[in-house]
Amino acid sequence: MALAKKPVNGMKDILPKEMQIRDYVMRVIQDTYRSFGFTQIETPCMENIGNLSSKQGGENEKLIFKVMKRGEKLKLEEARSEEDLADFGMRYDLTLPLARFYSNNANELPTPFKALQMGNVWRADRPQRGRYRQFMQCDIDILGEPGNLAEIELILATTTTLGRLGFSDFQIRINERRILKAMASYSGFPEESYDSIFIILDKMDKIGLSGVRQELSENGFEEASIEKYLALFEGVEQAEDGIAYLAKALGDYLEEEVRQSLSEIVESVNATKEAKFELVFDPTLVRGMSYYTGTIFEVAMPQFGGSCGGGGRYDKMIGNFTGKEVPACGFSIGFERIILLLMENGFEIPKQPEKKAYLIEKGYPGERLGEVLAKAQAERAEGKQVLVVRMNKNKKFQKEQLAKEGYTEITEFFR
Repeated sequence: MALAKKPVNGMKDILPKEMQIRDYVMRVIQDTYRSFGFTQIETPCMENIGNLSSKQGGENEKLIFKVMKRGEKLKLEEARSEEDLADFGMRYDLTLPLARFYSNNANELPTPFKALQMGNVWRADRPQRGRYRQFMQCDIDILGEPGNLAEIELILATTTTLGRLGFSDFQIRINERRILKAMASYSGFPEESYDSIFIILDKMDKIGLSGVRQELSENGFEEASIEKYLALFEGVEQAEDGIAYLAKALGDYLEEEVRQSLSEIVESVNATKEAKFELVFDPTLVRGMSYYTGTIFEVAMPQFGGSCGGGGRYDKMIGNFTGKEVPACGFSIGFERIILLLMENGFEIPKQPEKKAYLIEKGYPGERLGEVLAKAQAERAEGKQVLVVRMNKNKKFQKEQLAKEGYTEITEFFR
């Protein structure tokens, strides 16, 4: 029987050329984030199904790959629902596992803790361009920092990384969940309807202001509230400083601290950024995760025609594990979409350090071996990559393999 050659249920094979680019991009990400003081950690690919289904993951909780109970735990005859059959699930992002990780290990970690995570996640989503059911996420998070220094550092680290990968002229869209709520409250919408309103607002870039007006009307909201609400967005679009405009228009509905913090983030990032990008206040930015409590942001790339990463503040998530709230903020790069863009644009990995190989014949005198090793060390100090190995019996094949691995100069040392 012939085996299927198609991708495995929306999960793709990765060929050597793409793997080389992925390895290069991961190195750039790791090196840049480490230069900002982030420390790499790792969490398991599976989490307790109760953690994953805690109503914090928004729509992603509908996309969990669930793992059936095993052995004596699996009692099919007694099962009444799906929850009776599954006890674990594949993680759909890296944020919730980080919260569980921190709650278990906080006593052994510094405060604030700057975490770097890179790993695969799984969502039973409809595969499309740049989106697969198994994909790599690259997250940085700062836990234990209550002030906006966390947001500033996250935006600078992420944009510096994108700049070093060759991206420019992209946007970082930024908003605040408390601004979203203040605008809805000011307009007279009932608080229990906020989530429904934000779901409609999140479509603004696709259906426009008129489409949002129509959907709000179709959902039964009062026309006076709709007009008052949409007038705020029109005012922001015309204002020179959208944040200041909303602060004045909303008055007591919006705390002064929110305006001040957001303005400080924008000013600090613009004054110190390395990459070429625009930081844009966007009051229509919602982001789907219900765990966000404050600042939210997103990377918009015109080359992709959509989002290539995002994040925000989630100060209440860790408290769901420990009972004690810990301030937390994170930013995730859309790794797969970045790879897609690089490959579509014919990306070539920058020239790497010169690679040399020293083949040492078996029986080479020990007193002379030190001279060879010293020579290799001297060349490494000059930035070259030098491999010192014993010579195989099939020297011709060994040299061919080394050449395939990029060793441009091979020196033989005979006894």
